[in-house]
Amino acid sequence: MERLSGSEKVVGLKQVRRAVTEGRAAVVFLACDADPRLTESLEELCREHRVEAVWDYTMAQLGKACGIAVGTAAAAVVHK
Repeated sequence: MERLSGSEKVVGLKQVRRAVTEGRAAVVFLACDADPRLTESLEELCREHRVEAVWDYTMAQLGKACGIAVGTAAAAVVHK
């Protein structure tokens, strides 16, 4: 989780999907309690682009690590 809180990042499914597609995502965090209909396609995109996908955290934990007041289904550490 410290990789996320201390790094440059993007938050939210749309922003993470864009970062993966553009080759900017170093690692993607997907919430284990998010709706699979939202996260499974992003996990597949990560596989296609050879980006590590981590499922170890809840939406609330990801939101807190990103410094936002709400949960998030996805976040990514991006290359500077």
